[in-house]
Amino acid sequence: MDEKQKVATALSKALPEMDIAEITDKIERPKDAKNGDYAFPTFFLAKTLHKAPQMIASDLVEKIDQAGFDKVVVAGPYINFFLDKAEVGSDVLKEILNDPEHYGDLDLGHQANVPIDYSSPNIAKPMGMGHLRSTMIGESVARILEKVNYNLIRIDYLGDWGTQFGKMMAAYKMWGDEPEVQKGLKEDPIDTLVKLYVRINTEADEHPEYTEEGRAWFAKLEHGDEEAWKLWHWFREMSLQRFQRVYDMLNVHFDSFNGEAFSAQKMEEPIQLLKDKGLLKESRGAQIVDLDKYKLPPLLIIKSNGTTTYITRDLATALFRKRMYGFAKSIYVVGADQETYFRQLRMALKEMGFNWWDQITHVSFGLMNLNGKKMSTRKGNVVSLEDVLNDSIDLARKQIAEKNPDLKNADEVAKQVGVGAVIFHDLKNYRRNAVNFKLEDVVKFEGETGPYVQYARARAESILRKGGIRDFSDVDLTKVGDSAWELISFLGQYSEAIKRAALNYDPSVVAKYALELAKKFNQYYAHTRILDKNEGQQARLALTQAVSNVLKSALNLLDIQAPDEM
Repeated sequence: MDEKQKVATALSKALPEMDIAEITDKIERPKDAKNGDYAFPTFFLAKTLHKAPQMIASDLVEKIDQAGFDKVVVAGPYINFFLDKAEVGSDVLKEILNDPEHYGDLDLGHQANVPIDYSSPNIAKPMGMGHLRSTMIGESVARILEKVNYNLIRIDYLGDWGTQFGKMMAAYKMWGDEPEVQKGLKEDPIDTLVKLYVRINTEADEHPEYTEEGRAWFAKLEHGDEEAWKLWHWFREMSLQRFQRVYDMLNVHFDSFNGEAFSAQKMEEPIQLLKDKGLLKESRGAQIVDLDKYKLPPLLIIKSNGTTTYITRDLATALFRKRMYGFAKSIYVVGADQETYFRQLRMALKEMGFNWWDQITHVSFGLMNLNGKKMSTRKGNVVSLEDVLNDSIDLARKQIAEKNPDLKNADEVAKQVGVGAVIFHDLKNYRRNAVNFKLEDVVKFEGETGPYVQYARARAESILRKGGIRDFSDVDLTKVGDSAWELISFLGQYSEAIKRAALNYDPSVVAKYALELAKKFNQYYAHTRILDKNEGQQARLALTQAVSNVLKSALNLLDIQAPDEM
């Protein structure tokens, strides 16, 4: 039981008519520690109890069981709780040390199924830095939701369908026989296909027939043309091999790679349902769904040339996933610029009569800029995510060589630190904020960085190796000393942070918690001689082990490795 829950439980016995969840929501942390560890306001009870808040507070204090508290006192309309630091601190440490892997676990999900759709790169293009946000926010949200007992199904909904592939096929057919292109296709097929894609987009301004040729090739693909399908399969196979290299570096794994092409085979059902409901209307030769009553633009379902659109496939996808997984919610980790689109998707499902339309959850995020500049594949100024990760690893390797030249597994640690630095820089920001990426600011061992958190954890492990103790089952944990209280109290707030992160789909809550824990441990280390041989040494080492465990757990929720040495 965490500290806040301890206070809520004590209050619930004095307020049996109130739900404990409502009590918990009202509990505050005083800004000044002189006013206790937690405070409970009584203003809101005045109407129902017909008493002044100060009198209510006085009455309640008489009913509260003060076991486990140093004191519980009235301060005007507030009840201030002062925890018994030795007892509570000992309980927190025991809970962490007894089961570090599951410390902070909650049961918000009751094992309900949640498909989560993230990363979703387009085939025939390398993964750019722009894909980092969806990939890592999605992976971290999945891990956080698993921590609160949801069953996650990770889906990489590949962008493997649409007119852009028609354009790429047209470009390949026009220029693929050129010697330079042939050479590039053998050495690096994906980069060469991107160059072809950029070329056709650039030249289409002067040659509008190129765009028409692209549309024609996509129409062939939709109608099952053998040559078009052969090219498409080749694009997809080459792409998955390239994507997997990046996913392996990021330690990201998916349960499904079914993308738009998979959904394209299932579009008859939603189209027929829209027709049966009388929702499809003709507009300039196209078929649309009018969403004017929701103050939303109309949905284009079938274009005037007979081809389908993203929304047609997403309707099919939503129906398939509900039938397949019986989800409690279905999450899409997609940029904030698609908010209107997902409102349209939800309202279309509502109009179709599906009462689970509001389980469609859009976890949106802001743009990532590189050194202040927006990236675009169409314009050819995309930056390879794989290249950035490798550059970050190289930079980490140089810094580790300066700090610890004798480190045995330096290459492995450099990879953990370099990749972790890139991930942490993204996830420490609230997901809806735009992020500017500068590599030299990311791979630093000081400041609000991933390496700073990893280094704090490695420092804890170094102290533990010197201390020579790993079994704390017989240690009197109350001997840790008052100077450790702030650190222990913060360890006790881990599940609160996880709950906030889960409810808001916000990994930055966990990243900020990890940063603050690392800072508090470094402050404790700077002012306390942990290895001093006195009666509190073993308890201080137990605290150090607890910090190491929780830092490792928090980093894991962010999909970041925690090296034992750095």
